[in-house]
Amino acid sequence: MRPSRFVLYSLLPLFAACQVWTPKSADLQSATRQQGEITRQGNTLLFTPCNEQRRFSIEDSGNTGIAREAANLFRDGGKVLFADMRGTFSGSSASGTDGKLGVDKLFRLQREGFGCDDPNFKRLIVRAGGNEPGWSVMVNSQGLLVQRPGQPQLALPYVVESLPDGSSSYSSEADGEKLELWVAPAHCVNDMSGTLSNLSATLHLQGQVMRGCAYPGAASGD
Repeated sequence: MRPSRFVLYSLLPLFAACQVWTPKSADLQSATRQQGEITRQGNTLLFTPCNEQRRFSIEDSGNTGIAREAANLFRDGGKVLFADMRGTFSGSSASGTDGKLGVDKLFRLQREGFGCDDPNFKRLIVRAGGNEPGWSVMVNSQGLLVQRPGQPQLALPYVVESLPDGSSSYSSEADGEKLELWVAPAHCVNDMSGTLSNLSATLHLQGQVMRGCAYPGAASGD
């Protein structure tokens, strides 16, 4: 299968006038992408969707390792975690909850960072970032934005190539800048924050190779 390839030219507005993404309501028997908070009650993980009061016990129906990953983050001092995942709700659960969430895919799990109130998430295709040196890239349908401490922001058009294995390349040679961002399915943990993501990331920029993690945004179709 040949990789898909298309060019995106428009850059304005890139990340302006964004609206906060609202997950679909927790409808029973519907597999949806959900974001919200995870807490512990004994040995049970409880999930509260963003902007809701209902609580659902978590079942790892997709063998995502969410219990192990959450335990690691709780062990490092977290009491409430932010989760971005896909799953199916049902009404069958232990007493004291509003049902059960069977998780089949885990996009992100974190103690800190962008959570329910991320204004860019609705339009994001992917967000990537890393440490030492610090860097971040946001990609949407109109362009990509590169941010680095002490450096001017770069807003560029890009070409994307998507491969059958789920990896993608976002590249640009506009405005005298040569850039390529590769993201690929992987268990990726930020070595400073402990945030777990489901994509690894490699950024080639100005002769440097910078590595980090990434996750898909709401506009990715995941």
